[in-house]
Amino acid sequence: MLGVITANANGVRAAEKRGGFEWIKAQLESGTADVVCLQEVRATTEQLHEVMKNAGLDHLHVAHDSSARLGHAGVAILSTRELSNVKTGVGPKEFADTGRWVQADIQTKKGPVTVASVYVHSGDVEKPVQQEKYRFLDAMTKKFKAIEKAGELWLVSGDMNVGHRELDIKNWKGNMTRAGFLPEERAYFENWFNKVGVVDLGRRVAGEVEGPYTWWSWRGQAFDNDAGWRIDYHVASSALAAFCKDVQVHRAPSYAERWSDHAPVVAHFNL
Repeated sequence: MLGVITANANGVRAAEKRGGFEWIKAQLESGTADVVCLQEVRATTEQLHEVMKNAGLDHLHVAHDSSARLGHAGVAILSTRELSNVKTGVGPKEFADTGRWVQADIQTKKGPVTVASVYVHSGDVEKPVQQEKYRFLDAMTKKFKAIEKAGELWLVSGDMNVGHRELDIKNWKGNMTRAGFLPEERAYFENWFNKVGVVDLGRRVAGEVEGPYTWWSWRGQAFDNDAGWRIDYHVASSALAAFCKDVQVHRAPSYAERWSDHAPVVAHFNL
């Protein structure tokens, strides 16, 4: 069994203080997971290793893509299994050193599985970053097409900052003109899942239900009222999706026990 966690840490140093790395350690030691894909690391590689050492996780294999903008973005893969063929960035050179994509190969009984941790731009309708977000999604589309054509075992996990369907956002009617639920953004996901052929494992497992949500604002009563967004995904190649056993959202028991505004999402594969 291969277990993969995706979790937006909201900064690894802040997550450490809130108990996030204690939670991660417990999942790894119990065998619930073997691999952790982190987003919004917001730290240098040295700082990430310091956090891991403090948490008793300095024995793990690490692949990290930090952003040239200090304290911004950053993605990482932590693994109990050896990582090989590590690569950072996807698509155009403008996304190099942005801390938004890191990938590595992991050996399984079915052969190598490539796992990528991705952090898609949040976007802003009135600003250039929205067009940058579309260019990043274009690069991901090209990558997904290549993966499907090759029939490879691939998993792209992370905070993709788009709610694909009305089921993915509690207050979808009030967010139709906001970044994260724009028709133009959602069209990429429609293309990926209905034409390209990659699989939204969370939705496949959950079925036609609201959520389960993975992000809630820190403000107000969003968490208590479960007024959330499902924006954290495990997207698998069709070849890998066939081995998926389950997907679970690990929502904190209470507001006080949250270590991020995102919930970790764990996917298990019979590999």
